[in-house]
Amino acid sequence: MENIFIIILAPIIGIAIGFGIAKFLEKSNVSNLIKNAKKEATSILKEANQEAENIKKDKLLQAKEKFLELKSEHEKEILSKDKKISEVEKRVRDKESQVSSELAKAKKVNDDFENKTKEYESKIEILDKKHQELEKLHKSQVNQLEVISGLSAEEAREQLVESLKAEAKTKAMAHIQDTIEEAKLTAQQEAKKVIINTIQRVGTEEAVENCVSVFNIESDDVKGRIIGREGRNIRALEAATGVEIIVDDTPEAIILSCFDPVRREIARLSLHKLVTDGRIHPARIEEVVAKTTKQIDEEIAEVGKRTVIDLGIHGLHPELIKVVGRMKFRSSYGQNLLQHSREVAKLCGIMAAELGLNVKLAKRAGLLHDIGKVPDTESDLPHALLGMQWAEKYGEKEEVCNAIGAHHDEIEMKYLISPIIQVCDAISGARPGARRQVLDSYIQRLKDLEDIAFGFNGVKNAYAIQAGRELRVIVESEKVSDDMASSLSFEISQKIQTEMTYPGQVKITVIRETRAVNIAK
Repeated sequence: MENIFIIILAPIIGIAIGFGIAKFLEKSNVSNLIKNAKKEATSILKEANQEAENIKKDKLLQAKEKFLELKSEHEKEILSKDKKISEVEKRVRDKESQVSSELAKAKKVNDDFENKTKEYESKIEILDKKHQELEKLHKSQVNQLEVISGLSAEEAREQLVESLKAEAKTKAMAHIQDTIEEAKLTAQQEAKKVIINTIQRVGTEEAVENCVSVFNIESDDVKGRIIGREGRNIRALEAATGVEIIVDDTPEAIILSCFDPVRREIARLSLHKLVTDGRIHPARIEEVVAKTTKQIDEEIAEVGKRTVIDLGIHGLHPELIKVVGRMKFRSSYGQNLLQHSREVAKLCGIMAAELGLNVKLAKRAGLLHDIGKVPDTESDLPHALLGMQWAEKYGEKEEVCNAIGAHHDEIEMKYLISPIIQVCDAISGARPGARRQVLDSYIQRLKDLEDIAFGFNGVKNAYAIQAGRELRVIVESEKVSDDMASSLSFEISQKIQTEMTYPGQVKITVIRETRAVNIAK
């Protein structure tokens, strides 16, 4: 039992002893830790105090520096304000001195003004007294004059006014008359100056076209080929072109005679092509003439385009461009119509520039002023009115239309460029050698001959040849028989006798041809 007790008690005692030893060891360790912690805390506090002292010193230094900086800035600001205040005080002192001087001057001026006012018032009083005395003297003189003249002052005044009115009216009329005469003289001189300057600045040719063209050939052998067997080639050429072809003894030359330059040019070019090609017979002649006619139409359009480009005219209607091109083959009193129109356009441009008007509009009207002279069909209207109608039809401006229609005074001139066109047209036509009145009447007579022939039914073509001594009429074989052709010739001759005046006699030749053509394939 005791052994068991000992066995049980021994471990308990061992545990108690172990626990006690552990507590002792733990206590000793805790005390060591506490000591170490106290030492570390002491060192930390010491370091913290030292660092706090350092921070405190730094902050104090920064505060001192900031204070010094603020103090310097404050001092600078105070100095600048003091400087400004001193400047303001100086300006105020200057202003005060200036104001005081101005006040002194104003006081002096005021004193002078008061003195002068008093002086003037005294003078006015003296003048009033003198005026009263003069009025008394005037009344006494008027009374004396009324007694002497037997008229009252009012009646004398009316007579004087009437005499002065008459004298002033006479002088005014004389002055007005002198002014009008001077204005007329000046206007005439200025107008002459503008016209002379315009004429001097334009140089043009004075050559006049005629009704004959000479076609040169290499040898006289070609003449026989052109005439053909029994003259059939030359007859076919004359019938196709309406041009009289004269083959005489003139060496190496054939004469083409026609009043229409277009026909003459077609005949000349056709002859040139036929002679160059070498094949000359009626069928070939008709083919070449047709091609040449088309070529001339293209050339007319090209001439019109080139003309408007040269003159700087833009936006012209294509039909008007063709009309301008046809002017190349027309003449006005012997003067080439295209050259005349170009010349008028240039003159109008120069004159419009001198007068400060629209140069382009003046050139346009100058170029188009005679388009009524190249109609496709005859018209009863004067060429100026016909040209105006064409211009209106193709969208030209009202100023241009009025200038075209009024350049021969058929209508009233409404715009400033209208008289310019009229003057420039007269200048161009009045140049020495520019026109021939006889030639124009001659061409008109030939046209009238052809128009009479076209007035009959069945007439296909009519050509006045041999200077109007022969009228060659080509009829349609289906509509006119041989017997009718003879009757037609007689009727045309009778109408020419009754309606026209002409020198010598006119031969009427009616040509009726029946042609059968077949092609072998």
